[in-house]
Parts: sequence; structure tokens; C-alpha cells
Amino acid sequence: MENARILGSSSWRIYFRVVLPISRAAIIAGVSLVILEVLNDYGVVSYYGIQTFTTAIFQTWFGMGDLQSAVKLSGTLMVIVLGILVLERIARGRRQFSFTTTKVKLLQPVKLEGPKKWYAFSFCMFIFSIGFIIPVIQLVYWATMTYEQFFSQDFWQLIWNSVSVAFIASTIIVIMAVVISNFARLNRGMLAKTFPKITILGYSIPGAVIAVGVVTLFTALDRQLFGFYEWLGLEPTLLISTSLFMLVFAYVIRYLAVGYNSIESGFDRIGTNFTEASRMLGMSVTKSFFKVDMKLIRGAIFGGFILAFIDIMKELPLTLILRPFNFDTLATKAYQYAVDEMIQQAAIPSIFIILVSGIAIYVFHHVLEKE
Repeated sequence: MENARILGSSSWRIYFRVVLPISRAAIIAGVSLVILEVLNDYGVVSYYGIQTFTTAIFQTWFGMGDLQSAVKLSGTLMVIVLGILVLERIARGRRQFSFTTTKVKLLQPVKLEGPKKWYAFSFCMFIFSIGFIIPVIQLVYWATMTYEQFFSQDFWQLIWNSVSVAFIASTIIVIMAVVISNFARLNRGMLAKTFPKITILGYSIPGAVIAVGVVTLFTALDRQLFGFYEWLGLEPTLLISTSLFMLVFAYVIRYLAVGYNSIESGFDRIGTNFTEASRMLGMSVTKSFFKVDMKLIRGAIFGGFILAFIDIMKELPLTLILRPFNFDTLATKAYQYAVDEMIQQAAIPSIFIILVSGIAIYVFHHVLEKE
């Protein structure tokens, strides 16, 4: 950009001839991520009565009791998702962009003056207002109308359910991500290259598809264990597939990529020099890992935990399908109120999700700056 500016190119010409071509891979990846998130969504499309693959899976499974059709729909959606990922990879090709020198100086922001300053401010403020300020103000107004109905033991149970499940699943995700990323860092074989890519594929798969696969797996596993249950003196029933374990298992599959990407970037920053130095000084692999590596990437570990925690707190499709009986979270309760046309009552659970996520984001951005 600086070279183009020095050669006399205007700002518009630089934008279209330099910035957009360089950003093409990132733009395509971003659009693909948006498409995958929209395919995963259930709450919005269900509330507005829009027929999508996700709503069709719910209707055939819960409305008609037809698990086989739900599996077929899930398989079709999975093919579409894989097609999107392949197209994104093809569109990206082998394009790579890197600095031409090690003496990198970031672009200096240009301070706008006059009308340009107000145009930029108005545009950004418009997006922020439509996306956050106006909806939150509306939620707060509705909350003032219905708050007396909520602050009971049941509401605090909702908060406990949401936070506890998110905490447990995020902890498991972080532990698994640390093990996988450390294995990939210290090994150079084909397994070390392919295994991490397989484990993080779950984030690209819609939640309803994961839920169908997890239910099918755990139901078959329960049936295989009927004899074991009888040996323990229990009735031959669906024990595992009606427990919280199945829900946490699905969360881990869906959001392992979130924790893995954060921790992998932490390992990339520290490299292997410190590990090799500690080994040369007589430390074992395990001792080097806990005494050196873990302390150096604790910021990345904490960041991965926070990001996974926020995603799980607001997850809806997986929770609706896989939750045990009489187990509700803030997200499912807000959805139930909205579907039952009790939109004002949905405000307080929604606000608590925003508050918990906001606190987590604040900690993520401000506490990690001290690392």
C-alpha cells in the first residue's frame, strides 16, 4: 500500500488494485464462516417460520418421530457443508501473502478530518446501534416489565445449569486442545498433521447434524450395555443417552476447534526452543511441559477457555436436542419464551447471556494484556 501510494495511486485505486486482491483469501474464508454459522442456526429461523435444513431435522425428529429421515437430512446437510469447505479451499488455492522484509512497520492510521470523520463515525455507529445498542435497550425495557417473575430459585437454577455445563465442557476442551496441539508441535509425522485437522472439523458441522450423530451413537452404545446394566442390578434402560454426559460430549466435538486454534497459536509463538533448552538441562518431557510450556502459554489456554465458554453459553440446537429431561439453560429458556409468544419474558435470560459473555470478553481482552 505504501509503495502504491508513493507511485502516485489514489486511495480508491489502492483499495481495488491492492487491498482487495490481497484480502481475497480472508474474505472468502469469512464468507464461508458466515454461511456455516447460518446453516447451524435454529432459533432465529424457527422463530420467524423459515424452513431450513436445521428446522426440518427438528420437525422430522421431534414432530414426526422419524429418526431415519432426520439422519438422511443431516447427511445431505453434511455434504453441503463439505462442499462449501472444498470450494473455499479451491478458491483460496495456493495463494500466500507475506512480508518482503523482516523490518515490518504496521500501517499508521490516518486521522480523518472534516466531513470524512463524521461519515466514518456515522457508518460505524449505525452498524453498532442496529446490531447491539437498540436490541439491548429493547431487552432492558422488556426486563423492567417482567423482572418480578424471574428472580426465584428456578431462575438461579437456569444460571447454574448454563454456567456449570459450559465450565465443564470448556475445561475438557482446553485439556484436549493442549494435548493435541502439543503432540502436533513436537512430532513431524503424517499423523501429527492430519489428526488436528480431523479433530477441529466439528466446528464446521451444524449443531443439529452433530446432535443426530451423537444420539445415534449413544443409543446404540446403551443397547450394547443392557447386559452390563442388568449385571449391576439396574433396569435395562437408556442411561448414557439421557444424561448430561452426552450433551457435554457433543459440546466438546462442536467447539474443540475454538480452544485448539487459540492454544495452537500460543504454541506457535513460543516455538520449541525453550522446550529443547529445558531438555538439554536435564528435564524430562513431562516436567518440561508443566514447568516451561504451560507457563508460557497460560494466556492462550485462558483465552481458549473463555472463547469456548462463551460459545457454549449461547448454544441452542445441541442443547435443545440433547439436554436431559427438565434440564434448561438460559438459551433454551429464552427460546421457549419467544416461541410461546412471551417475548417480554425472554428478555431477562437473554440479558444474562449478554452479561456473562460480556464479562468473559472483558476478562479476555484486559487480563490477557498483562501476560
